[in-house]
Amino acid sequence: MSSLIKCRDINYQYRDGTRHNQIIQHLNLDVLAGESIAILGQSGCGKSTLLNLLGGIDQPDSGKIIINNTDINSLNETQMTNFRAKNLGFIYQFHHLLKDFSALKNVMMPLLIQADAHAQNKAMQMLGKVGLEDRANHLPSELSGGERQRVAIARALIAQPKCLLADEPTGNLDRKNAHEVLDLMLALNQTHKNSIIIVTHDENIAARMQRVLVLEEGRFSE
Repeated sequence: MSSLIKCRDINYQYRDGTRHNQIIQHLNLDVLAGESIAILGQSGCGKSTLLNLLGGIDQPDSGKIIINNTDINSLNETQMTNFRAKNLGFIYQFHHLLKDFSALKNVMMPLLIQADAHAQNKAMQMLGKVGLEDRANHLPSELSGGERQRVAIARALIAQPKCLLADEPTGNLDRKNAHEVLDLMLALNQTHKNSIIIVTHDENIAARMQRVLVLEEGRFSE
């Protein structure tokens, strides 16, 4: 099976004035379509930086990142925005929902940006998949923490991305809600066959992924 994501000899320095801090060095990674991967590592080791590189938010100093047969670092800003919308979904520790919009409107947003005429119907179907169809018209402030994160997952998956990039997605939830959200992510992973790359400090969560990678000194050790 061919790789959905290929990283080859990735290097990235964080620059703070005259100081350069090598965060990622000579990193290689292959992710298969539909694969679930956990990334572990000490705080500050570059886990979130790596997700930003994979998402095209930051650019490596050297090396190549190929996603779905596209060299993402060869794209201009507009091309990258379009590529990201069609191929990548993002979930963070904090849901980042738009507080003045209903759950339904939040989930619809990626499709509205693409001028999808069926955005509302698709968003309602996705809310049904995360068990929140009856909460569609509620604002984020009217939802529990677990419900808000479910809305965030629905929004991340609404455009059927090839890969879901998740940065501590259960870190702000209690144990019960964390397990429910993880169960949901893995169930949707099986249904939609999208790859998952999840950054976590929780080894129990990591153990449920197909593969666990440890980021240390800027590169992986399995």
